[in-house]
Formats: sequence, structure tokens, C-alpha cells
Amino acid sequence: MKLNDKRTKVFIFAALLVLVSSLAIGGGYDNIKDKDAKARTKESLYGQLELFADAISLIKSDYVDEVESKKLIYGAMKGMLSSLDDYSAFMEPDEFNEIKEEAKGEFGGIGIEISYKEGIPIVITPIVGTPAEGAGIQPGDRIVKIDGKSTKDMTLNDAIKILRGNPGTSVTITVWREKDQKVLDVPVKRAMIKIRSIRKAEFIEDKIGYIKLVEFQENTPRDLEEALKKLESQGMTALILDLRYNPGGLLDVAVDVAEKFIPKDKVVVTLKSRNAAQNTVFKSSGKLLHPDYPFVVMVNEGSASASEIVAGAVQDNKRGIVLGQKTFGKASVQSVISMKDGSALRLTSALYYTPSGKLIRNQGISPDIVVEPEESRAKKKTESEEIFEKVEKNEKRAVKERAVSDKKDERDNQLEMAVNLIKAMRIYRPKELQ
Repeated sequence: MKLNDKRTKVFIFAALLVLVSSLAIGGGYDNIKDKDAKARTKESLYGQLELFADAISLIKSDYVDEVESKKLIYGAMKGMLSSLDDYSAFMEPDEFNEIKEEAKGEFGGIGIEISYKEGIPIVITPIVGTPAEGAGIQPGDRIVKIDGKSTKDMTLNDAIKILRGNPGTSVTITVWREKDQKVLDVPVKRAMIKIRSIRKAEFIEDKIGYIKLVEFQENTPRDLEEALKKLESQGMTALILDLRYNPGGLLDVAVDVAEKFIPKDKVVVTLKSRNAAQNTVFKSSGKLLHPDYPFVVMVNEGSASASEIVAGAVQDNKRGIVLGQKTFGKASVQSVISMKDGSALRLTSALYYTPSGKLIRNQGISPDIVVEPEESRAKKKTESEEIFEKVEKNEKRAVKERAVSDKKDERDNQLEMAVNLIKAMRIYRPKELQ
């Protein structure tokens, strides 16, 4: 999506005109008469632009230190975009370049997907196999400090910028963990995050295929197609698609993934924007449709965005069973619009609805079968008062040891349930579909 160059020039010219007039005559809009609603709206906009120009003029002339105009404009842009919603943001050129690299699946950082909730950065999910996951960061953790600096009033982009950095450097994240009612300091060493969208593609048992999809990237449709064909060539008769802790990614990729399982001409997702003429309905093409074998999609609170699009399409089209926990509930679509100086706007441009017309914003997708994860023995053992006391004293080693022990002995009862469900589906399906 590109910005209209002609319209951009007109807007910039109008802003400059207001700046000149305000400096020369101190205003000039008092004599404009209200003719209609459109005129009042235009007057209001120009009046606010005059206010903005006056503020810049005062800062440039009276602020104790000399300030670059670019810094003022960038700061204003950040504030303007962040005031809209939790996902819209202004990105400086270096931030925009990082976003483009991330879409390709490689960047320096700790490996978490974060959002914004009630004014505080919140972890959607740690990315599987990254330092954040190894350090014990969990979905739902609210980031209250980064390296001792409070995140209060910190924009989402600023938080991401601080968390990212050169591999080998460290950052300490202070999180509020709601379920434990505890504040935890978690040290994490940054690494080069290389995200492979397909983490696992294997048989579990009895020709039941299992694919772990961790993020929706540019190469995901191709990688998934290869994984499916490989398993099918080896006799796969059922599939479990694991989208747990998958924070999402690209919209068109989500559609491409969903239509591998959804019959031709079925709705995958609907986008609704401010202008009804721009509403879009995405339907499956049927070009790369795979066999109608028993199919289970696994989700949890760390499944967001593109993951929810796929889960919603499968659920509403009754192509398979969605199993696990309620998803995150992100139902907005962001368009990234590049600017002439290399910066960009990330602007919420639409909301998406599942095929049945549900808006899942802040609600999430409720699984057909709810299965809560079982707590391991190790976790119960380490959640003693002694460990909590150590955590409260910021003995970071205790936090790290707790995270490692959690991972070691954890039993995946959700996956076990998915396998049993596949077996039950096989029994009650017509023989020709087995």
C-alpha cells in the first residue's frame, strides 16, 4: 500500500502555509464563516495545524537547547500515531528496516512478540527456541521495566527498539506475572533470531502427521507445502497443525495457509475498513487444496493475528477441530506505508472477521474442545515459598533455574488429547474418507 504522492505534497504545502501565516500574522482564521459541516471540519484541521506550527515555533525559539526540526517532527509523528490505538505507530528509518528484516525471518533480539494492553507492553508469546523462551518469559507477562527503566508511557516501538540489539549483549526484563501475582526480573542474552516458520514436521504415531508452525512469514506457504507433500508421500492419513504460541505475521500468508485446507470458494476471512467500498472478502482458491483427512488445529493464549485467521477459517468452515485454549484476540490489520525519507507509518486500516462474521477483538477464538495444560511436577516443586522469596530479592539465578526445570519435565497433555481426538474422528468417519 503506497501513499498518494500528489495528496502528500498538498498536505505538506498546507502545513507549511499555516506555519508561515502563523508566524507572519498570528492566525487568520477568525473571519472564516461556517458554511457547512465540511467547511467546519476543514477549519478545525487548519486551526489545529496552526496550533502545531505555533508549538514548533516556540520550541525552536525559546527552548533552552537547540533542537533539530527532524527530531520535533518525528516526536510529533510518534505521539500522533500512538494516540490512535495500541498497534498504530510511526517508525523511523532504522526501525522500518528492522521490520522488513524481521518479515524475512532474521533479526537481533531476544525473541518475543509483544503488544500493548492498558498502557503496558504485554508478551503475546516467546518465539519457540529463542533466548526469551529459554529464560522463562511467558505469554501474558506484562513488561513493567526494561533494564530498570519503567515502560510507563513508553511506546510499543520504543520498547521493541530497546529489547533488540547486538547478539551476545544482555537485557533484564522486569515482568508482572498476573497468575502468580509476582514481579520477576528476568535476564536474557540477545541472539541472532533466525525464525524457521516450520519448526517440526513429523509423524507422531499411526500415520498421524504433526506440523509445528511458529510464525507466518514470506516463505511459510512454500515451506508448509513441502512439509505436507513429504508427509503425504509417506502415507499421512491425519494432521495436527500446532499454532500454539504462534503470534501471527503476514495477512496474505495466513490466507495462503488456510486455503490449503479449506474447499474452493469458501470464505477465509473478511476485512472491513472505514470505507465500505474497501472491504475485502478473501476466499480459498482451491489451487493447492490438500486431502480431506482428519484435521486438528491446536491454539492457546499465545496464538494471535494470522494464527487466529487460520483457526477461525478452519472452525467456521467445519474443516477440522480447534483444540486448546482461547486465543489472544487481535482482530486488526495494519498497513505499513513508506514515507519519502525512509520512515514509515504502521496504521490500523481494517478489522478482520471470521467466515461466520465474528469479530474476535479482545475476545479471541474459543476452541471447539478446551484443554488446559497440566502443570508439571517440577513446576509445582519450584513454586515454593522459598523460590518466591528468592525471586522477590531479585536472585535472578533462581528465576532462570525455575524456567529450565519447567521445560525439562513438562508433559504435553494437549497434544496427547489431539492425538486421541484424531483416533476418535477416524472411527466415526466414512471409510472412504479415512
